[in-house]
Amino acid sequence: MRITMGVTGGVAAYKAAELVRLLQQDGFSVQVVMTRGAREFVTPLTFAALTGQKVITDLFGNSSDEANLDSAIEHIAVAQRTDLLLVVPATADVLAKFARGMADDFLSTLYLATTAPVIVAPAMNLNMWNHPATRANITALRERGVHIVEPDDGYLACGMVGAGRLAGHEEILAAVKSVLHTQQDLAGETVLVTAGPTCEDLDPVRYLTNRSSGKMGYAIAQAATRRGAKVVLVSGPTSLDTPDGVRRVDVRTSEQMHQTVTKEFDPCGIGIFAAAVADYRPAEQHPEKMKKSSNALAIHLIPTADILRDVAQNKGDKFIVGFAAETADVAQNARKKLSAKNLDLIVANDVTADGAGFDHDTNIVSLFSRDGREINLPKMSKADVAQRILDEVVRLRSSQRTKQATRLSAV
Repeated sequence: MRITMGVTGGVAAYKAAELVRLLQQDGFSVQVVMTRGAREFVTPLTFAALTGQKVITDLFGNSSDEANLDSAIEHIAVAQRTDLLLVVPATADVLAKFARGMADDFLSTLYLATTAPVIVAPAMNLNMWNHPATRANITALRERGVHIVEPDDGYLACGMVGAGRLAGHEEILAAVKSVLHTQQDLAGETVLVTAGPTCEDLDPVRYLTNRSSGKMGYAIAQAATRRGAKVVLVSGPTSLDTPDGVRRVDVRTSEQMHQTVTKEFDPCGIGIFAAAVADYRPAEQHPEKMKKSSNALAIHLIPTADILRDVAQNKGDKFIVGFAAETADVAQNARKKLSAKNLDLIVANDVTADGAGFDHDTNIVSLFSRDGREINLPKMSKADVAQRILDEVVRLRSSQRTKQATRLSAV
């Protein structure tokens, strides 16, 4: 996996060199981006020798001769190919830039351009770390899904003693592995994920749909494949790119999704049904565009197939995850759906809550499992929500298999 490491201008910049070596030992490919301040402490040549890759130091090339179209858009190319942006050390200055959305150098521009997870490991003077401005910036970054590796207590370069020293390499490595889920705990599993809306045609130009963007389902598909699963993504209409390593099957209507899921789910052991499938469709699809008139229009709607119920009712030892997008009585409705549809886990949220629901990059969900456990998650990125859902899937799947093995041994 590819890590872009940002190195900023603090005394702890020299520690980033050893961290690069440790990341490479764990199989990560590392490219370094250095700020102007970082180059006052460590030379780019050090990181180039360690990584064997170009060290990026300027937004528009290192000289007027190098400034060209490629260098002007290089931050976009790096943003698209990286699996993780890791900033070590992260100074108070770069934290402020990230929190305020400033983009005046390569690293801050890269931060705004990437959709990959971001980890920052701050290091600074004790008073700077405790200053209300820095604390506000840390809070803002956490709310946006940035992972913070808190600094350690200890003797600081300025002579003070307290919080502000760069976290240890092992702690930073653990954060990287946790975010990227390199433990491959879904290896050997085949997972089907549904995502996005369905479109139910009324005539050649009009259809009924909903506000689902597909972002939650796509985040789950990406997370599952990174954790070692073979993933089939059945997607309604969306503008999202297919995650690397995922086989995508496009559908449009609820009936097409029903047929595709029925076919594709047979070899799968886990099904995660995040799509917002229409509950009703027009009883009649007009072959020509319906003309506007001064009369009121009534559309006769009929129920669509209940994909989740049909799949789960005879699931055997397959593991099924459903979603409940609610606007009221979230917990009550989720538990009812969990039981009524024979699910193992349900992910519920109030789609009217700020920062949750359709077309957001964040979500606020609660997880309800068949064993009675309830997990209420705070607002976090959909990528992080996906990982937390899969954490629970792995836990419950392991418990399910243990019970199956116990029953078999008792026969």
